[in-house]
Amino acid sequence: MAKIFCIANQKGGVGKTTTCVNLAAGLAQIGQRVLLVDLDPQGNATMGSGVDKRSLDPSVYDVLLGNATVAETRRRSELGGYDVLGANRELAGAEVELVGLDGRERRLKDALAVVDAEYDIVLVDCPPSLSMLTLNGLCSAHGVLVPMQCEYYALEGLTDLVNTIKQVHGNLNHDLKVIGLLRVMFDPRITLQQQVADQLKAHFGDKVFNTVIPRNVRLAEAPSYGQPGVVFDPHAKGAQAYVECAREMVARVKAL
Repeated sequence: MAKIFCIANQKGGVGKTTTCVNLAAGLAQIGQRVLLVDLDPQGNATMGSGVDKRSLDPSVYDVLLGNATVAETRRRSELGGYDVLGANRELAGAEVELVGLDGRERRLKDALAVVDAEYDIVLVDCPPSLSMLTLNGLCSAHGVLVPMQCEYYALEGLTDLVNTIKQVHGNLNHDLKVIGLLRVMFDPRITLQQQVADQLKAHFGDKVFNTVIPRNVRLAEAPSYGQPGVVFDPHAKGAQAYVECAREMVARVKAL
């Protein structure tokens, strides 16, 4: 049975897509069968996996509307070693079209159930807002992985996200919980970042991943080549950190 995890944060620009793509590739490297679901109409996770979003037909949009299955829609990230349920601008229209459908918040969950036995882990890249798309991701998931920068505003955004997760847990998905907080774009030379990291540890304890993703230029360069950073430059500190994060995540999944 596949474990489904949302990569979510209501604050934009915190490295959700970078985390989703590199964690998928890192998990594939250590032998996991992985499906990456791109729920962001920008399609960055799709392109970053080496899949051309402009050529998608069908896409995750068609899956959510019930016009195609996951098996018909998924593409292979040849370099990353995982499957991709890709997105493009069409997906923006799903927000409006889903409103009138039965079980609108469970469309993704129902679609993924059909391929449940084919994967060990499914990662869902959510858009940076509490939209119908994000709600579909949260309703399908067993847990939420929250990538966050160690800055003051990130702490405020985290409070909002935790409240959202509690509401979804109480009303729509009783399995949902925060599996972990991942500190990304971390620079140990900045005192404030170290202070916020310590606050996270003090408040959330074991929920904070031991692995820390450093600020890394090679991770930022990789998407322009259509490759996950862990493939683009396996020796970069950021790439090695994501592989280590993948190992830690598998250990956490086994403990669930």
